[in-house]
Amino acid sequence: MENHKSETYQKGLALLNQLHGGQAGEQLVNNLRDVCPDFVDMTIEWAMQGIMARPGLDLLTREYLLIASCTTLGHTVPQLKAHIDAALKLGATKQQIVEVILQMTFYAGGAAVSNALAHAKEVFQSHNL
Repeated sequence: MENHKSETYQKGLALLNQLHGGQAGEQLVNNLRDVCPDFVDMTIEWAMQGIMARPGLDLLTREYLLIASCTTLGHTVPQLKAHIDAALKLGATKQQIVEVILQMTFYAGGAAVSNALAHAKEVFQSHNL
């Protein structure tokens, strides 16, 4: 089904699978493909290949930034968990992820940090950490 898509799409899909394969990536596609397939395509082409694959920052640094952003927003639980999972896949330690979240205390507030740490705990447990 995806073979007719552009090279940008194919590269973005490969990166999505590398970072979120088996979980968040498939959930995004499955949950939204029948509602708004254009959003799925935009996410794969623009967010993955257009932004995440850019030179200048390595993927793990980008995941740390996304964890911090999701913590600050406070309402992006599925995305927070997906980015914690991706960071772990890229070699982040539990302590590094906790520090990224803790760093947001003065910007996001204690409640947002507490909630993010609780969600991180769930991801850590799924990785037996």
